[in-house]
Amino acid sequence: MAVKLQPLADRLVVKPIEREEVSRGGIVLPDTAKEKPQEGKIMAVGPGRLSEDGKRIAMEVKVGDVVIYTKYGGTEIKIEDEELMILRESDILAKKGK
Repeated sequence: MAVKLQPLADRLVVKPIEREEVSRGGIVLPDTAKEKPQEGKIMAVGPGRLSEDGKRIAMEVKVGDVVIYTKYGGTEIKIEDEELMILRESDILAKKGK
């Protein structure tokens, strides 16, 4: 899906990655018992924030990166039946290696 959003400054659009959760006993947990995902794929990236002297600070992540983000960070949105998150770069905790 091509995202029709252009994030501003140091914000990015992330599509959460849903994982099927299974208990230790092998029982598949229903959606109501699952925690919100904290992992997602970056769909769009802003140009980066401005420093105090007006220079643009480039983002450390790019479209296609899989990242782990803070549990309660960002804003959830829904576009064309797709759940997305808008996060600040500071809400990203780690980038998964390839």
